[in-house]
Amino acid sequence: MASSLRSIGAVALALSALAPAAPAAAADRVLRVYSNNIENLVRNNADGTCTRISGPDHLRSMLVDDNGATGTSGVQAPDLLIVQQVRGTGQATAYADQLSALFGHPAGTYRAIVAWADPEPWGGSHHCSRPELGDLKKKQTNAILYNTRTLSLGDTSKYWSAGWLKPGTAYDGGAGCTLYKPPSNDDGAAYAYKWKRTSAIAARFTIKATGTSVFAATMHLPEQNGQHACAGAGDTGIGGSGLHVGADATSLMNASTIRVIGVDANRTGIAPGTLGGFGMTGYGAKATMGSRKIDYLFVKGAVRPSSVDHTVSGTKSNHLALYGFITY
Repeated sequence: MASSLRSIGAVALALSALAPAAPAAAADRVLRVYSNNIENLVRNNADGTCTRISGPDHLRSMLVDDNGATGTSGVQAPDLLIVQQVRGTGQATAYADQLSALFGHPAGTYRAIVAWADPEPWGGSHHCSRPELGDLKKKQTNAILYNTRTLSLGDTSKYWSAGWLKPGTAYDGGAGCTLYKPPSNDDGAAYAYKWKRTSAIAARFTIKATGTSVFAATMHLPEQNGQHACAGAGDTGIGGSGLHVGADATSLMNASTIRVIGVDANRTGIAPGTLGGFGMTGYGAKATMGSRKIDYLFVKGAVRPSSVDHTVSGTKSNHLALYGFITY
């Protein structure tokens, strides 16, 4: 009996170490936000093989304490996870439930907002030598996960499309750019639905403890944005970045105090002040995919300093996660 009680006590202690502490005062109130392209939880390796990553392993590799360290007792439950490249509602919900379990909460504590519930598959091997792993990357869309213990969901925007320059099209300061959606998207049989991977979506939340409004958006731009910034028809995007925010999303953003946008832009050199017109600043300057920084987290809010430049080096994805802890 004593041994059993010790075991139960050890489990309880482990869970309590992960459980979020209730803020004792306004100075302790922190909105914990992460952004990552999770690559369908399948990582591409340099030799052409792929490695499947479990949701809990990925989460443990990404979530950090106040010092930017993973795997410590100081890691607290996040409030928002902005993710790109999930297979749809099924994978996003399973990932959300795994996050709930990681902190000892019941399934449904974290919920997912997904741009496309079940996008059609596209492409071939996705650079995986094992077909069954490549198949796991054929459905791609974007999502926002939120913690129902701390946030209530308000309105969700309509999805909006990225822009692109179709191969073979002349480019001159945005000339030739179109919206990346039918009929201007890839028209090959294997790529007919690839455009759904770049559908962006946003939502407006309320922090339950204070009533503070929070806007969050997830975006993923086409590979072509790396060479030719396109946000729509004849449009290079905000500051020539290829970024733009849909009309519905802009309305939600304008009605929000805290604002966060997580994006895989597939483009280097997007300056921290690019979204300054929205009152937002970019955080993290380190490379996020190999030697390139192509992932960005923009925030309007009081972001706490980070000893690791808001970039989690051990993330089990081809992309490194970004985070911002926002005092409110």
